Amino acid sequence: MKLLLLHRHRLKQPFLSLVLLLLSSISGCGVLRSELGTAPTPQESPTALQPSPSTSPLAPPPKLTSLDYVAQIVQRVGPAVVRIDSTRTVAQSFGDSGFERFFGGQVPRSQRVQRGTGSGFITTADGRVLTNAHVVQGADSVTVVLKDGRRFKGTVVGADSTTDVAVVKINAQNLPTVKLGNSDNLLPGQAAIAIGNPLGLSFTVTQGIISATGRSAADVGVPAERVDFIQTDAAINPGNSGGPLIDAEGEVIGINSAIIQGAAGLGFAIPIATASRVAEQIVTTGKAQHPYLGVQMAELTPEIRNEINQSDAGFTVNQDQGVLIVGVQPNSPAARGGLRQGDVVVSINGTAIQTAQQVQQQVEAGAIGSPLQIVVNRNGQKQTLTVKPEPLPARELNQDN
Repeated sequence: MKLLLLHRHRLKQPFLSLVLLLLSSISGCGVLRSELGTAPTPQESPTALQPSPSTSPLAPPPKLTSLDYVAQIVQRVGPAVVRIDSTRTVAQSFGDSGFERFFGGQVPRSQRVQRGTGSGFITTADGRVLTNAHVVQGADSVTVVLKDGRRFKGTVVGADSTTDVAVVKINAQNLPTVKLGNSDNLLPGQAAIAIGNPLGLSFTVTQGIISATGRSAADVGVPAERVDFIQTDAAINPGNSGGPLIDAEGEVIGINSAIIQGAAGLGFAIPIATASRVAEQIVTTGKAQHPYLGVQMAELTPEIRNEINQSDAGFTVNQDQGVLIVGVQPNSPAARGGLRQGDVVVSINGTAIQTAQQVQQQVEAGAIGSPLQIVVNRNGQKQTLTVKPEPLPARELNQDN
C-alpha cells in the first residue's frame, strides 16, 4: 500500500541536443512542466497580477432551491478557496550518460525547476492562507490564484512538517474568507464537501461523507505522527493538497492532505482544530513547537506480554492491556521525570490511557514546560511522576513522543 500526498506533479524530460552544449532543464513539482534553458526567476509582482479582461459579461447564476445545499455552500465558500502554484529549483547531473567519460569525470550540472500545484483557503481578510506544508516547503516562489482570477505573490510564513500544515501570506485586503468549524465532535456519516484543484483542474467540487475519525499516522502511512486524521470518501486527488474539507454548515473542518494509491474512497484530512493551533503558533512565533517526552511505546497484548516475559528485556509485564514504555531516550524529559523502561502508563493529567495514540494526544495538547502528571504501573505498584515536556528535537520528528 503506497500513500500519496496530494501535491499534483507533471514532468516532461528535457530533450538533449547532439551539439555539445549543456542546457539547463525546467521541470516541475505539482503540475510539472519542462522547458530548455536556464532556470528563470519568477517575476510575479508582490501585489496582484492582473487577470485577462473578460470578453463577455457573466450570466446570472441559476436560482437555487433548498435541495441545492451543496451548491449554496460552494457559492459561499468557493471564493475563499485558492490554487497555489509553487516552483523549486533543484540541481541535477547527467549521470552515467557518456558525458562523464567525455569530461573526465567532471560531469556538468544543470538546473531543473519543479512546478507544483496545490490548494489552500483564505482565513483572514488581509490574506492569511492555510495549506499543506508539502505544497510549499522548499519553494523558491509561491503564487496564489483566487477563483476570480486574481494572482498574488505568496510569502511562506512557516511550514510544519510534523503536522503538514503551512501558512502563506499574500498582500491584499478585503478578501473573501472561510469560516472554521469544529472538528472535535465529528461523526461517521456526516456530510463532507471537498474543494480544490485536482490533477490541475481548477476549482473542482466533490461530495461525500465522513468515513471515520481519529485515524493515526500509522493507519494512514504518513510521517505526521501528531495528527489524528479525518477519513472521507469525498473524491480527492493529487492537486487537492491543502484544500478545505467542509461540513453541511459550510464550515471548514479539515485540510485535505493524503490518499492511498490504488484505493477508492480513502482520503484523509488534517482536523481543523489541529491545523488552527499549529497555524497560530507559526504566525506568532514563526514555527510550531511540539511537546516532547522522549519515550518509545507499544500497546500491550497477551502475545507481547508473553514475548517480553520470556525474553531478557530486563523487566516483566503483569498485564495484557495498556501502553508499555519500551524505551526512554537518555537525557530526555521522560528520563529526568523518572519514567523507566517497563512502566505501563495508566493516566496522564487524570485522563485514563488505553492506547499510544491517547498518549500522543495528551502530550500534544499540553504546553512545553507545563508539567504532566503521569501515573504508571511499575512492577504492580502505581506511581505518580511529573514530567515537563520540552520542544521536539529535529532528529525526533518521525519518532514517538
